[in-house]
Amino acid sequence: MITRDLNKAIECLNSEGIIGLPTETVYGIAANGLNEIAVKKIFEIKKRPLTNPLILHVSSIERLEEIADEVPPKAKTLAERFWPGSLTMLLKKKASVPDCVTAGHPTVAVRIPNHTMTLELLTKLSFPLAAPSANPFSRVSSTTANMVEKYFGENLPVILDGGSCTVGIESTIVGFYGDEVMIHRLGGISVEQIEEVVGKVKIFDINDSAPIAPGMLKKHYSPITNFICTEDVISEIHRHPNNKIGLLLFKNALQDFPEHVQVILSEKADLSEATRKLYQVMSSLDEMNLDLIIAEKFPNYGLGKSLNDKLKRAASK
Repeated sequence: MITRDLNKAIECLNSEGIIGLPTETVYGIAANGLNEIAVKKIFEIKKRPLTNPLILHVSSIERLEEIADEVPPKAKTLAERFWPGSLTMLLKKKASVPDCVTAGHPTVAVRIPNHTMTLELLTKLSFPLAAPSANPFSRVSSTTANMVEKYFGENLPVILDGGSCTVGIESTIVGFYGDEVMIHRLGGISVEQIEEVVGKVKIFDINDSAPIAPGMLKKHYSPITNFICTEDVISEIHRHPNNKIGLLLFKNALQDFPEHVQVILSEKADLSEATRKLYQVMSSLDEMNLDLIIAEKFPNYGLGKSLNDKLKRAASK
């Protein structure tokens, strides 16, 4: 049921239930993050491997002490700059955080979401919310309440409607190793923005065996339709002459190609606009009965790096 009634959500969460909820990044499936029974329902409904950890969402920096044993100086600096917002940090966890949340790792992923409705909900709860993206495992993430309902229907008794997500892709995840900051997942805060605050960072790539953070698996954010990303869309079209093809393009339409199966993400070449629209467009193309979706790679700077990471994982076999 899609609703804006926080009381229905609170009642469900307090009864070890799960709900759909909005954030500025993508919609999530949420449960009491300190209750193992509730958390495992998230894995079941998403068909998500138990080896893939979750993010805990809190309402304030002060509430970090409930779940994190220590907060490194650079983590405090990043929190002051980017929270509430699209940055998740890996911190040493307290014993109160169930191992199923962290996939047995000693660190827990945590953030403060920048969404009025969800922040209000969090302030009314006595526990943090575990909330991975509201999609079946490896599928395209939801950015509206209707997308969540299409995926899960009556399996989610409450879906809070907070409008369309303003960022549109998952949060960036960082970890701390001595004085070094490492990005474990590219997302809504760019590498350049983080480096402005803490200096040079490293980027961790793929970990299919034992990821310590969400979003590190090779295949993710993927439509059912065959999906390719490329810098040369025209050449890729010619390689598939007998296929019914849809195009996901950054700023320019292709001439002599059917308009109804090509989508422009930002005619202004605005990476933030493209980011906001990406998953909704991928989902729309996926519903067109196509043989193949060809996506154009983005300029590899700023949010373009994060977008290219999503395309790469969507295209993985």
